[in-house]
Amino acid sequence: MATIRVKIASTVGLHARPAGLFAQAAARQPVPVLIGRPGDEGVVASSILAVMALGVKYEEEVELSAEGDGAEAALEELAALLAQDLDAAPAS
Repeated sequence: MATIRVKIASTVGLHARPAGLFAQAAARQPVPVLIGRPGDEGVVASSILAVMALGVKYEEEVELSAEGDGAEAALEELAALLAQDLDAAPAS
């Protein structure tokens, strides 16, 4: 199983908009992805409710994990997303 750790860059943590964007991106991956605090059992990353229920805050570290073909690329893409402030207004 592939795993990667990343700090949350969104100033509101994984709440509402950031959780939604992350869950949508996770749902597009070719493998199921789990997200959770290091050492804890992860939740399904494609579920916005499960992601929000984690209550992850700004600069808190999370662990992403996945298994199967394309798992490492999927985790890298999702980690890069979490390393951005997803609550910032999109550039026009």
